[in-house]
Amino acid sequence: MSLARGDRVDTITNARLTGGERLDPFGPDPVDIHLRGGLIADIAPAGALPRRGGVLDAAGGWVVPGLWDHHVHTVQWALAAQREDLGEAASAAEAAALMGRAPVLPDGRRVGTGFRDALWPDAMERAVLDAATGDVPTYLINADVHSVWLNSAALLREGFDLTPSGVLREAPAFEISRRLNAADPLSSDALVATSLQSAAARGVVGVVDFDMAWNAEAWARRVDAGFDATRVSFGVYPDHLERAIAEGLATGVALDPAGRVRVGSLKVITDGSLGTRTAACSHAYPGDPHNHGVLTVPAEELIALLTRATGAGLACAVHAIGDLANTNALDAFAIAGAHGTIEHAQLVAHADIARFARVGVAASVQPEHAIDDRDMTDAIWATQTAVPYPLRALADAGANLLFGSDAPVSPLDPWAAMAAAIHRTRDGRDPWQPGQGVDAATALAASTAGGSHTGSALAPGTLADLAVVDRDPLAADEPSLRATAVAATMIAGRLTHV
Repeated sequence: MSLARGDRVDTITNARLTGGERLDPFGPDPVDIHLRGGLIADIAPAGALPRRGGVLDAAGGWVVPGLWDHHVHTVQWALAAQREDLGEAASAAEAAALMGRAPVLPDGRRVGTGFRDALWPDAMERAVLDAATGDVPTYLINADVHSVWLNSAALLREGFDLTPSGVLREAPAFEISRRLNAADPLSSDALVATSLQSAAARGVVGVVDFDMAWNAEAWARRVDAGFDATRVSFGVYPDHLERAIAEGLATGVALDPAGRVRVGSLKVITDGSLGTRTAACSHAYPGDPHNHGVLTVPAEELIALLTRATGAGLACAVHAIGDLANTNALDAFAIAGAHGTIEHAQLVAHADIARFARVGVAASVQPEHAIDDRDMTDAIWATQTAVPYPLRALADAGANLLFGSDAPVSPLDPWAAMAAAIHRTRDGRDPWQPGQGVDAATALAASTAGGSHTGSALAPGTLADLAVVDRDPLAADEPSLRATAVAATMIAGRLTHV
């Protein structure tokens, strides 16, 4: 009998094992993996034990732990499918022209996403965008989401001043994204479900959702509508912290009986980004001696937020990209006695590398960003003395690595993240700072629920969140790893993709 999505698997047959720190005796030989009660009950030589219940034939494929993306903006990512892709725009003029030809959405707006202006030869000017887009409210969202470029019609519609550039950065830019994302919740819910089903087809069993919204309500609504594609841990932002505490939303609290959707961390954004030139850094940005980026949350306020969240049972996730922001975040974790993650950690002072492990803070990083940003990093952070994208340094110092995509900033694809982390390249280019690449076992473990500290080998008693893939990720080269095909994905033994 063939199995379908939603069916329960009792035995995975003809499978091969991989993973770092394996203790099993099977080597490359095929095995059967027997499941019971949502757990791995036994692993035995193929055919050695009776194959009962729902049988999934791995056909010689490798079984790996189900994968997690530890940083996703789910609605923003899902809505990107409806928005104009500006990733290839090589200038402001080209981006404006693309938006002039973009379709008008049902709400009367044009929305584009994914541009990277840091290396453009021309500046963003409102007059240029107006000339291309006319009276249709038009919004261009930076790939890093920390800035947006609006034409006059959009600025007037949103109640902002008609500045010469039409560019909004940081908090005003986030507010624009919030408004765009909240336009039609039921429509976006359907897109979220479709997008996360596509993630399940890549072996993903869970995501950490950092949408800038009251996510408890959104996810309760989606669960009620039958969402079951992945596990979800959702963030709470400072504006909603007191509401979350009042409603008893501590980290790990489940919204559904199956425990698929749970409360995650307090998310605090403490600086800007590389592409918008607002990440808080110890040295100034080129050609702008007074610009060291921005610390958007003062140190005292950050400590107070982390202390309050910790006392209420919430873990903390602190966005820190520049080295100054990372120092401040580590200080705040240490003083508050908080636990959780630093999100991004893209530029870290040498002295702070070891502090991640000492303070007990995981590094939630997005390996594809290093490849996307390599040229910007070499140009914009050329005078910085801290370490950019220090994956290997953090791992060697004992930090727990958690991989993600920051989708839609990078595509939600854990195999691409692993390939970038190991090989530090894409599209045939020479590896960028290859000394900061990690080994394949670390990359695979960092793509699972517990991160690099948990390892990636399977054993009886572990949760049956699993994926069946067509190659050994510990032996694949960079192009092959990106091309990994997933035959099946399951959560607690229940198929979410087949």
